Amino acid sequence: MPTLTHDCPRCSTKKITFDVIGRNFIGTDNDWQDKYEVPAVCRHCKSATVFVIFLINHFSRSKYKENTAWVSSANLNDHFFIMDYVSVKDNSTICAPDHVPDDVAVIFREGATCLSLACYNAAGAMFRLVLDMTTKSLLPSTDQEGGPNRAQRTRLYDRLAWLFETGRLPAPLREIADCVREDGNDAAHDGSLAKIDAEDLLDFSRVLLERVYTEPQRLIEARARREDRRRD
Repeated sequence: MPTLTHDCPRCSTKKITFDVIGRNFIGTDNDWQDKYEVPAVCRHCKSATVFVIFLINHFSRSKYKENTAWVSSANLNDHFFIMDYVSVKDNSTICAPDHVPDDVAVIFREGATCLSLACYNAAGAMFRLVLDMTTKSLLPSTDQEGGPNRAQRTRLYDRLAWLFETGRLPAPLREIADCVREDGNDAAHDGSLAKIDAEDLLDFSRVLLERVYTEPQRLIEARARREDRRRD
């Protein structure tokens, strides 16, 4: 059977050999970079871990398309990069709404993962960061007359007030934004959030992202489709 070398997540032994006892193909990136989940048994503690691996170069692709490669004694480190291992963090399947910028989407998913792990205060802090990053993206890139001052650019409370006063955030979102900010502060400073609080913050953050990013982009796409139909 194939082997791989990695630190063991179960017993913490460094650079230990694992015996790979199977594989599950999970997809392809860049038209060639195949990814697999591979269950493997640590030779030190005899416990199994499911690693997520992907090909290092396209020359190895045809070899690992064949079953024979998976029963050989090859070391997978020569052909694959070990990206991660499957753990409780993968319980969360909640993703950010459509058209949310990647950096904000990553933080939203991190908050959802914290929630799934019952780390409610960590989740609250992440959802507050979602609000912080989203509102920063709504500020004008350069100073202008009547534009935000230094406090409004750097402090979330002042920034929210300016965005609502200038109509850059719709008024119905004010209560939601205040809730995310205040509960996020409680999470970071007091550690007082319960499960229901974190679940509310997840829902509120999703609504905020949909209003700021998803709905405007869908309107743009719908308008483009309408113009295409008129040209036909």
